Amino acid sequence: MEASREPEFLPPDGPLREDVGRLGAMVGRMLAEQGGRAFFERVEQVRQAAIRRRREGATLEELAASLAGLDARDAEALARAFATYFQAVNTAERVHRIRRRRDYQREGSAPQPESLLDVLGRLKAEGVGADELVGWLDRLWIEPVFTAHPTEAGRRSLLEKEQAIVASLIDGFDRERTPQERKDDDDRIYMALSAGWQTAEASPVRPSVLDEREHVDFYLAHPLYRIVPTLYESLAQALQTTYGVAIRLPRLLRFASWVGGDMDGNPNVGADTIADCLDSQRALVLERYREDVAALARSLSQTEGRVAASDALRVRLADYRARFPAAAAQIRPRHADMPYRCLLQLVGARLALTQDDDADGYASSDEFLDDLQLIADSLFQHRGVHAGAYAVERLQCRVRSFGFHLARLDVRQDSRVHDDALAALLAEPDWATRDGAARADRLRPYASGDAVFPDSHDANATSLQAVFAILRDSRKSHGCDATGLYIISMARSAADVLAVLALARRGGLVDPANDVPLNIAPLFETVDDLKSAPATLRALLDDPVYRRHLAARGDQQWVMLGYSDSGKDGGTLASRWGLQRAQVELLEVAHAAGIQLAFFHGRGGSASRGGARITPALMSAPRGAVAGVLRVTEQGEVIHRKYGIRALALRNLEQTVGAVLRASLRPREDESREERWREVMNTLSSTSRQSYRAFVERDGFVDYFRSATPVDVIERMTLGSRPASRRSMRGVQDLRAIPWVFAWTQCRSILPGWYGLGSALEQGARQFGEETLVEMARDWAFFCNLLDDVEMVLAKCDLPIAEAFSKLSGPLHEEFFGLVRDEFARTRRWLLQLKGSGVLLRGEPRLAASIRLRNPYVDPMSLLQVDLLQRWRASDRQDDAVLQALVACVNGVAQGLQNTG
Repeated sequence: MEASREPEFLPPDGPLREDVGRLGAMVGRMLAEQGGRAFFERVEQVRQAAIRRRREGATLEELAASLAGLDARDAEALARAFATYFQAVNTAERVHRIRRRRDYQREGSAPQPESLLDVLGRLKAEGVGADELVGWLDRLWIEPVFTAHPTEAGRRSLLEKEQAIVASLIDGFDRERTPQERKDDDDRIYMALSAGWQTAEASPVRPSVLDEREHVDFYLAHPLYRIVPTLYESLAQALQTTYGVAIRLPRLLRFASWVGGDMDGNPNVGADTIADCLDSQRALVLERYREDVAALARSLSQTEGRVAASDALRVRLADYRARFPAAAAQIRPRHADMPYRCLLQLVGARLALTQDDDADGYASSDEFLDDLQLIADSLFQHRGVHAGAYAVERLQCRVRSFGFHLARLDVRQDSRVHDDALAALLAEPDWATRDGAARADRLRPYASGDAVFPDSHDANATSLQAVFAILRDSRKSHGCDATGLYIISMARSAADVLAVLALARRGGLVDPANDVPLNIAPLFETVDDLKSAPATLRALLDDPVYRRHLAARGDQQWVMLGYSDSGKDGGTLASRWGLQRAQVELLEVAHAAGIQLAFFHGRGGSASRGGARITPALMSAPRGAVAGVLRVTEQGEVIHRKYGIRALALRNLEQTVGAVLRASLRPREDESREERWREVMNTLSSTSRQSYRAFVERDGFVDYFRSATPVDVIERMTLGSRPASRRSMRGVQDLRAIPWVFAWTQCRSILPGWYGLGSALEQGARQFGEETLVEMARDWAFFCNLLDDVEMVLAKCDLPIAEAFSKLSGPLHEEFFGLVRDEFARTRRWLLQLKGSGVLLRGEPRLAASIRLRNPYVDPMSLLQVDLLQRWRASDRQDDAVLQALVACVNGVAQGLQNTG
């Protein structure tokens, strides 16, 4: 680690400096009040020692000495104190993003980069006409998928306190606020900080599926529900400004969830959680609609004699009075001359009946939209454009996006569970070991419906039958849009997909045409699976039974790509290249078969698991891989960072829509050198994977990993309803990708994000010439984006602290950490050499400043964690007080680095 005298703030970020100072002072005052003056002074002593290490090159030992002698309770309090500082910094930075956005909008100069106005202006400059653009809007399918991986402890009560702080900071944008108003702002912030300190960050009880659902529902039903109409309005305004076009926008955006439907490795998920989540999401979104309808009823007070209403509206009102006499009787006589208010009250009553599953309720969201359209049409026809029509349109926009289901529920299961059920149903114990082609032949009559499985009481078969029965019933009770994809983990053959068709028929999931109304997506996860994916898809599309099924689904095939497990399996470079190459080859297979292929990207939060900035990621994708469609997982701290604050949720969705439009309408141009670069990448990928696998397959590695990282603490944390590993851990392959990356991130080496790259670049330079690699880094979007992501990971690493963790492994330290140190230096040296830079993140000064701002607060918690790990393991992991202090350190470091898994 190098000492840094660089400023933590860039010149344009003066207001951010003020907010950080303001919040930091409040945190300090709160700590002194809550923990006592001596406690606050201890925190300050440690903080100053951490700053000296970073700014003056003081030794790690000096900082460690300032942490010596703490008992478990004091250690936990100290970790929580630094975590509270992080929360303040994170909040201030998010608010500053809102401030910068407002500055762009206020100054009226160039549009904010990656805003919709900026994207449409770029497209127009590149020759995209209005007709071409509007044509693509009809093809857009953008679907963030919220998954059940809550790797960040985020109680709703704490989320609401953060939002109170955000609101007060935003109020401070107004320089005309009076001294009393500013004092009131500070009082609200201080109250939120104090109450937050007195609230546990997470429950000691592992969250249930219900808890996970409520966590995701908070973002769907609050920030996202509120800003969706604004997104459409922003796009409409950008179209009008750039092209002079005013159109009714089609549905561009929808949401999905895995919570309650992700059965892979989670015994707590099954038919009952699927039903519960579908019911609760429906109830929640209907309640939000009822609130909006009630607000509209209060707003649309137009009275007869002042303005007319359409005949169609009057007919509908008379019809509803007759159909819902009890609700009609509740309309006050003094409101009888307000046709819009009267109809909306009855619409609200019909929504209530819908919630109760009454036959007189709405059969679908389309019927509800029809009522809203009738009201909007009447307002437009009678001078109501600015007297309520836009408010009605905003609700229509929400209904088109959220339907009566809020978010489509995906279902996922491991192919091996299907195999176990089939082995029982077919009375063939060796089923899973049989050749894929033989299994496909055996399954074909069951998948087509020509044969029927015998009855069975096998637990797996019974459980799966219940799942498909629930999916069948949900189509009737919740509508066809309520459920999404059925995803097959560890899919390796066409037989794995036919198995789902066959089991779905057994569960009664069949429509009147005797087709299975289910979109089935094989998930290709490991590097080897990605290599085999084109052959698997080709075999699937050659199967006559599956092609008949696909024809009934509109000849569109979904394929899910796993970024997490492929990264854990082969390292970042091999994973990224495997994913890139698989997309190219899968698209070729689909094109030859005459079907449309859509990709579902299983990205995690960190770069090690595919996390990436949306615009560079899509612009570096293979040509034709986007084609108007983006379906991507959102999980852990990413959900909160992207969608926790309304203004930032809007900004992120605008960036997403803009990136999809750019990558679809004007993908990167053909590059004649790319064929040669692909050959280079094949070699780099192979070398990188060999280096990475040699490290993780080295004798003693599992013991090293379990002692040199806090994975044993992470396994004990109450983060989610899923177990940390798929089975007892014999090797890396048995650990889930999230705790794998989380553990390496905590020890500050973030090894999965870079290991093997340096060896690959060094070998590549010898074999192909350094100038070839420099050319690729400069001119090839894929390679440039890869290096940028690795550069960010390297900038967050701290090898001296990683070494302190490594020493916990005893005699294994010298053997393994020497390899880590050498590969890190090799990767850093070659990356900087190819980019022509002497320091990391030279081209990202704001990100570099953000990391510098956090480091003095992260370092003490990391060293404290090392000390606590030694003590906890010495107690045979029985000291719960030390464990709680460790958990506080883990949570704090995660917030500081803004990355878990």
